[in-house]
Amino acid sequence: MFLSRKENGLALLAGLSCMYGFAPFGYFIIPLLAQAVLFVLWAKSDTARQAAVLGFAFGIGLFGAGISWIYISLHDFGGMPMWLAALALLLFTAFLSLFTALAGYLQGLFKSNARTLLVMPAVWVLIEQLRGMIFTGFPWLTLGYAHSDSPLAGYAPLLGVYGVSLVAAICSGLLASIRLNRRHRAITILAFLLFCLAGAMLRTINWTTTFGTPFSVALAQGNIGQDIKFDEDQLFKTLVLYRNLVLQNPAKLIVLPETALPMMHDDLPQALLDELRVSAKRNDGDVLTGVFEQDSKGYYNSVIVLGGSEKSGGTERYRKHHLVVFGEFIPLRAVFGWLINQVLHIPMGDLARGEFIQPPMQVAGQRVAVDICYEDVFGEEIINALPAATLLVNVTNDGWFGDSIAAAQHNQMSQFRALETGRMMLRATNSGVTSIIGVNGKVLRELPQHQLSVLQGMVQGYQGSTPYVRWGNRAVLLLIALLLTGSLRPGARRTRDTSPAGT
Repeated sequence: MFLSRKENGLALLAGLSCMYGFAPFGYFIIPLLAQAVLFVLWAKSDTARQAAVLGFAFGIGLFGAGISWIYISLHDFGGMPMWLAALALLLFTAFLSLFTALAGYLQGLFKSNARTLLVMPAVWVLIEQLRGMIFTGFPWLTLGYAHSDSPLAGYAPLLGVYGVSLVAAICSGLLASIRLNRRHRAITILAFLLFCLAGAMLRTINWTTTFGTPFSVALAQGNIGQDIKFDEDQLFKTLVLYRNLVLQNPAKLIVLPETALPMMHDDLPQALLDELRVSAKRNDGDVLTGVFEQDSKGYYNSVIVLGGSEKSGGTERYRKHHLVVFGEFIPLRAVFGWLINQVLHIPMGDLARGEFIQPPMQVAGQRVAVDICYEDVFGEEIINALPAATLLVNVTNDGWFGDSIAAAQHNQMSQFRALETGRMMLRATNSGVTSIIGVNGKVLRELPQHQLSVLQGMVQGYQGSTPYVRWGNRAVLLLIALLLTGSLRPGARRTRDTSPAGT
């Protein structure tokens, strides 16, 4: 079959439409249908090379629309010229699309009647996992995330986001099969409905139990503009702002955003720190705040605790481990150092890493697993603190991406961390989305973006382990291996007279 421009265009549009499946839009059925369209196109391709081209086109649509907000950070805040920021976004989109192209190529190598139902879903998720690992990983727009509020979210405590992505891909394969093989349409529709029903039933299971009693929290959203955050003339105003937000809130646990106090810990006014400590102890609780730290190894993006839970031997802290490439560390410094220093002008653009595994912080009567910025998009790393941790806290600053969809997408990924772990998630952000996420992954409360405010609420600690906490991504990898092995059994191999659209 000759691969036409029409088919490439259809793959591109299908990928582009996926954006509306993610937050803030939330039409989770769209990625299911879009992936089904891609699977039909793959099934009708004559060669693996044709399938790779279709996968690349799908990726251009998916990533070109879904991560367009990167342009804002590069141009508006990074200082890149418009043309260079646009080129960088295009190149990054093309790079990410190589993964979807690879998925298309690999599935095209399998000659199996079960390719649409077994091979395509398995290969797709395997490549998603590869994308989430290679070069420190970029798991943004993993299709499973679109199902944070769909029936398929019930699979998250079992298999994590990649497991949800696998089930969703199988469902897309079933939808594709309706188009490719009309003889078994009724059975295919029934199987699709059973996957959704099973997911909905799984959502009713309480995988963890409560720990302690409910307590009050206050999550500060300072809404400090990125263009003035590190301005020396603004520093005093920022410190006073967060001081007042803390002193005015009687919550047991008060959380300030990532680098809320944008100075070195040792340079912060001692009077300010003492005031925050006294206020926290008066509330019989603690304050968590983002701050920079320094030791002999370098500078750290950290969170420290101030209040009744401080250790006598020194400040309890969490130091960010998973750093942002070119945003927080420079790979191959001799080659790319000029990019940070002369082009992007990113403050604190070359940080040291905290330890890979850090124990939960003893805060406000809970064992809190803190993560910073986009560390919460790596579920396999978050579970390192479990089952010891009873509460998850993310401090971040998505102000780098302006008034775009990035913050909503990030918040949606935090919903999955709550689902996977059976823990509540608290998110304190500079400009949004500041939210309280329930143990079931539902957003219980949130603040409007780009407003100075404090989100108050009651939260509950939880203990115990979900299956995902125990298994991690190993279970999904096992399922992928079983699917691919099943496609190779003699009965599943494509015979000479089988249609190229084998399902």
